[in-house]
Amino acid sequence: MSESPFTDLDRPPLNQAALSRALVRSGGLWSGVTVVDRAGSTNADLAERARAGEGEGAVLIAEAQFAGRGRLGRAWNAPPRSGLTFSVLLRPEVPVARQGWLPLLFGVAAASAVRRVAEIDVRLKWPNDLLVGERKLAGILAERAEDGAVVVGMGLNVSLRPDELPVDTATSIAIEHDGRAKNGRPSAGDERHSLDERARATDRDPLIRAILREVESHYREWQSADGDADACGLRAAYQASSATIGREVRVELPGGHFLTGVATGVDAAGHLQVGDRTLTAGDVVHVRPSSQL
Repeated sequence: MSESPFTDLDRPPLNQAALSRALVRSGGLWSGVTVVDRAGSTNADLAERARAGEGEGAVLIAEAQFAGRGRLGRAWNAPPRSGLTFSVLLRPEVPVARQGWLPLLFGVAAASAVRRVAEIDVRLKWPNDLLVGERKLAGILAERAEDGAVVVGMGLNVSLRPDELPVDTATSIAIEHDGRAKNGRPSAGDERHSLDERARATDRDPLIRAILREVESHYREWQSADGDADACGLRAAYQASSATIGREVRVELPGGHFLTGVATGVDAAGHLQVGDRTLTAGDVVHVRPSSQL
């Protein structure tokens, strides 16, 4: 017999019907919300639906994912209901050359939503990791499917405890709130407030609603501007949220080569500018100043 989703009361299941009522509306972007107990990869499953003719706006959320993939083929796994693991299907009607902005757009929207709902300072590491300080809170992966479809997936750590983190450079919303409460040393009278604040911040329902609404807003503006990231303000918004721009970085390039320099911005196509080089791909590491080593 499978474990009941209500066994861990700190990690209640998402309600598909409630999310559908909140997010699916006439004229809106989201056409349907599906919540499944487990999936191999929400990106792979939604790409299969795209190949079968699924329309734009499908959302697939998995309470547990056992074959999730991040950038560069990295695994992405977490305990059931401890995070938000989901993918969306988009069919952008903008020039293909401008569609590289989609994962960055998703990052801007998600960071804005998490900052507002969870009240933590989230920044973006190029191209689309969400960071708190230098620790990874979420990752985003965009993949092209057939017939002009793009599937964008996200894995966001919500209630993971320190012993559940996949790597020691990761974090979660719960960990950040616990750390803030500990550093603030709340008095006995403030303890209940701190617990209530943490519970609100780790409630996945308002988080997924806020993220998808922000994505819809940014996506509509970007499409209306024919994918022009400057005209719709997307490039400015990305650079304002960036934790990479202005930092010295070490970039692992395809073929095993490395480049070190100061990241100065992103260009009109969303590519990272490091010194006099423009990078379309690469694994970025923020280099800490010598005073922090």
